[in-house]
Amino acid sequence: MTARHRTRWATGGAATALALSAVLAGCSGDDTPADVASQAESAVGSIASEAGEAVESASAEAQQRLDDIQDGVDVKGDVTTGTPVTGSDGRVRTDVTARNTDDSARSFAVQVDFRNADGRLVDTVIVTVDHVQAGQSATATARSTHDLSGEVRTEVARAVRY
Repeated sequence: MTARHRTRWATGGAATALALSAVLAGCSGDDTPADVASQAESAVGSIASEAGEAVESASAEAQQRLDDIQDGVDVKGDVTTGTPVTGSDGRVRTDVTARNTDDSARSFAVQVDFRNADGRLVDTVIVTVDHVQAGQSATATARSTHDLSGEVRTEVARAVRY
């Protein structure tokens, strides 16, 4: 079963981290989990691709946004990534499969990290897998935000079911 999904990215420099912080500070406590996930995708998606410490900073911001999902449950063990494949555009893609172990339909916000052969974080994205039926699995695609060269592996950094 394939769910409707959206992919957004989280990488950037110091200026973009400040912009993300400003967006995050504007979120109210009355948001629904779906609103918070959407805001996380939007905020993370506004950050430009760069390397180094900025990627780590953006990753931390993305994790904070996942923490902000009200009534969310950490379900990292229920989400897996497939084998990364580099497309003709240089972007790395991987399948993200979310298994809903709850007794009602749920959505998932998943942070997928892309790491080079040395294990260094080179990109991170948030993928939303919407409306996964109880006891079912759904697959979305995570795509790097920029060209990645060499060996790249993917991993689920965080997964929140809401």
